Amino acid sequence: MAEISAQMVKELRESTGAGMMDCKKALEEANGDMSAAVDILREKGLGKAAKKADRLASEGLVDVLVSSDNKIATISEVNSETDFVAKNENFINLVKNTTSHIQANSIQTIEQLNTSTINGVVFEDYFKTEIAKTGENLVVRRFETIEVGANGVVTGYIHSNSRVGVIIAAACDSEATASKAKDFLRNVCMHAAAMKPQVISYKDFDREFLDKETTALKAELEKENEELRRLGKHEHKIPEYGSRAQITDEIIAGVKAKLEDELKAQGKPEKIWDKIIPGQIERFYADNTQIDQRLTLLGQFFVMDDKKTIEQAIADEAAKIGGKIEIVKYVRFEVGEGLEKKQEDFAAEVAAQMA
Repeated sequence: MAEISAQMVKELRESTGAGMMDCKKALEEANGDMSAAVDILREKGLGKAAKKADRLASEGLVDVLVSSDNKIATISEVNSETDFVAKNENFINLVKNTTSHIQANSIQTIEQLNTSTINGVVFEDYFKTEIAKTGENLVVRRFETIEVGANGVVTGYIHSNSRVGVIIAAACDSEATASKAKDFLRNVCMHAAAMKPQVISYKDFDREFLDKETTALKAELEKENEELRRLGKHEHKIPEYGSRAQITDEIIAGVKAKLEDELKAQGKPEKIWDKIIPGQIERFYADNTQIDQRLTLLGQFFVMDDKKTIEQAIADEAAKIGGKIEIVKYVRFEVGEGLEKKQEDFAAEVAAQMA
């Protein structure tokens, strides 16, 4: 069995909010695998999904560049070792120049970037010169460009701290619709920056991922119900499903039949069933699509109008414009996302500097 250090327990506790002994037992059960330990805790309803921000230490900036005609948008992340360098004017300009260079030359990969030419020199050499100026290691970690054709629009948003950026592309029924939709879509980008959806729609979920998330969701709600019972408060209804992707036509037919039986038993006249059942079906969807509401862009409630989902807000905006709008691409970068935190041994660092 792998040795479980106090630091591992501390990191798992900070990232999930679970108790110290629960974290230790989960790590032992997972043989030291941090990711597996998170899953074990969540399946037992003892921890939330690991908060990536607590595990990330990489500094740097995210940049977004949108062309004047809203047909091309590029998002990039360039990392530095310290926040001090990330705030330096030279580094800020380096990131902007890199993003502009990527877009102007239709660069698709890091390899293409390194061998391209900027200001008359090979980019890799240009970047090494910038590294020498800062005295820190700098890395172009990732970038992506979205380009749309006729009737398409792409826009973006960079948060004020330049650590989070989003670009979103939509297909429309006409250039007129695309032009009118760009400001609304920028607001959707702002929403995504804050709310962190993982995918556009429930259709993008992997089945195995959904099964695991649904198990964790049920355990989380059951655990919360223990406390609600203790306080004498109304308990959560435990859902059968977590996403619309898991709900088939046969399931809805079964729900409808059950509702009809209940209405019949209550003595409700059949002529008013069609006024009651649609609302009950919508309630069933709301209760059983909580993963969609948490993790999908279209399923989240719009921060600028929390009575509507993004999907409903898009439909309303399209109707107002008199056209059609469909989000077809979504990219969100956050500085350091997915990078493991570097473990610092302060005593060893001091000793090394004094050697």
